[in-house]
Amino acid sequence: MAHDHERTAAGQAIAVAAFYRFSAMDAVSLPALRDELVTTAAGCNVRGTILLAAEGVNGTISGPEAGVQRVLARLRRVRGLEPLEAKLSWAPEQAFARLKVRLKREIVTMGCPTVKPAEQVGSYVAPADWNALIEDPDTLVIDTRNSYEVAVGTFAGAIDPGTASFREFPAWVEQELRPLVAAHQPKAIAMFCTGGIRCEKATGYLLQQGFAGVHHLQGGILKYLEEVPAERSSWQGECFVFDQRVTVNHRLEPGSYSLCFACGLPLAPVELEHPAYREGVSCHQCIDRFSDADRARFGERQRQHLQAQGAVNA
Repeated sequence: MAHDHERTAAGQAIAVAAFYRFSAMDAVSLPALRDELVTTAAGCNVRGTILLAAEGVNGTISGPEAGVQRVLARLRRVRGLEPLEAKLSWAPEQAFARLKVRLKREIVTMGCPTVKPAEQVGSYVAPADWNALIEDPDTLVIDTRNSYEVAVGTFAGAIDPGTASFREFPAWVEQELRPLVAAHQPKAIAMFCTGGIRCEKATGYLLQQGFAGVHHLQGGILKYLEEVPAERSSWQGECFVFDQRVTVNHRLEPGSYSLCFACGLPLAPVELEHPAYREGVSCHQCIDRFSDADRARFGERQRQHLQAQGAVNA
């Protein structure tokens, strides 16, 4: 991987930090922390999303590296967040249009309040040890992300639960995973997600439901791509990220996908040639989901966006 100064010299001047930590937080103090984070981030030209809840913090932010580190340093002054780790990647421009710091019931929404990852989760597996675990035929490998993320890229042989949101994961466990485990009796269950937060919470749920041998990829796909050389990688494709880069490749550089701003789903370059694709208005995945009135509204929004963009670039 290139050093930071090499990335900056190559034009990758914006740092993008993805982070989370499950830790019992004082809910009463969260509004004040939110306000301070807004002030700190705004003063450093840092944008992105930070979610705060009684169970911890979850966020992705972008901006000048010094500003990003300042926001992270403020979070690490919170009791329980001292060990907060961030996965850094780089972009040629801001990865977010604005800053949002929100108070939530959960930092990643599963809808199972009895699951407490700060108290019980599965075994962490370092990126360097991940290949050996998932290549074992007695390991059941599960991608805990949404189906549209899986379609962009995943680990070889991983099961796609086919979920549209993380809220659907518990139902999939009961309907599909439990009978699958009963039939095959795997020695290990290995789960992964983008940055580690969903698969970590998923392990807590599985343990609560009586599953054994539960593991998850520490730091998620992003940490794996950072630490495991491409020639030894089991990763296939690109990795979807929830910012304006859309996807990143194995070097954690902006990937080849773009986003349909009508439905929010990723599009491969070849899909931009589909007859249903109209920039900002529709794609082959959503052409039947919206009415003519919706598409007219999307078209006007796209016109205004291009007009504003032209004014900025003039």
